[in-house]
Amino acid sequence: MSEWLARAADSDVWWSFKSSKLTVVAAVATLLIVGIAFLSPLLAPHTPFDPATLNLSDGLKPPVFVGSDGDWAFPLGTDDQGRDILSSIMYGTRLSLVVGFASVVVAMVLGIALGLISGYVGGAVDAVIMRIADVQLTFPAILVALLIDGIVRGLISVQRHDEIAIYVIVGAIGLSFWVQYARTVRGSVLVEKNKEYVQAARVIGLSPALIMVRHVLPNVTGPVLVIATLNLGLAIISEATLSFLGVGLPSTQPSLGTLIRLGNEVLQSGDWWITVFPGATLAALVLAVNLLGDWLRDALNPKLR
Repeated sequence: MSEWLARAADSDVWWSFKSSKLTVVAAVATLLIVGIAFLSPLLAPHTPFDPATLNLSDGLKPPVFVGSDGDWAFPLGTDDQGRDILSSIMYGTRLSLVVGFASVVVAMVLGIALGLISGYVGGAVDAVIMRIADVQLTFPAILVALLIDGIVRGLISVQRHDEIAIYVIVGAIGLSFWVQYARTVRGSVLVEKNKEYVQAARVIGLSPALIMVRHVLPNVTGPVLVIATLNLGLAIISEATLSFLGVGLPSTQPSLGTLIRLGNEVLQSGDWWITVFPGATLAALVLAVNLLGDWLRDALNPKLR
């Protein structure tokens, strides 16, 4: 373990990371937001989505730094139901991160599998997969996610949809992002499959599936990690957009997008804090993740070393 840590500390990637102050700040911000979000059951001052803990008389309290009506029990104010905005943001950020991470995993698994098959097998299989990818690229990712969510809503009842909403939204976002992984992996496989180590694996009789997983896949993971990091921010934005439009997660399981939508409904009445603070949290999280993705893309590019 110590030897592995020593090699990591002496690597070009670590040197690139510590020499970029912006990247270090982005990493710290990301870890802070993620840590607070996943520890929200322990850190949050209130449980905002338990009806038994809500008091309507606490509704629409402003932040403590705005006027004299603020209450230190609700430092960022409350919404019209008396829910603490700070606690709502902590719980909502956790749900947004869960959806984002799960969506990226779904897109990675599907895209990598199809990219490996397309690049290694070639022929008609390659043509079919790539033409499907080309067709999907003609539609924006958010439109594909809306289409998938709309199909599911037409097949099942509203109550059942609300029960499995998180799985539907994860699948919808994941299916809208797989093309980037598939095309990237396919291009890398076309290069790798003609190299000597792959030909040697064929000679000793290994199956194509084993060659793709054991030998080819580890050599194409670099670009995939970069895409996954960048897509995490896009997945969080997509979930927030769908929830803001009212076709994402239900109000009983609010993410940052749902909180922004609920706050937007009362924004013109002067209760700006209900939507501004979740929006600022979303912007900070996505910005930090995108900065890390940009750094990782440059750090793993040998041409820039």
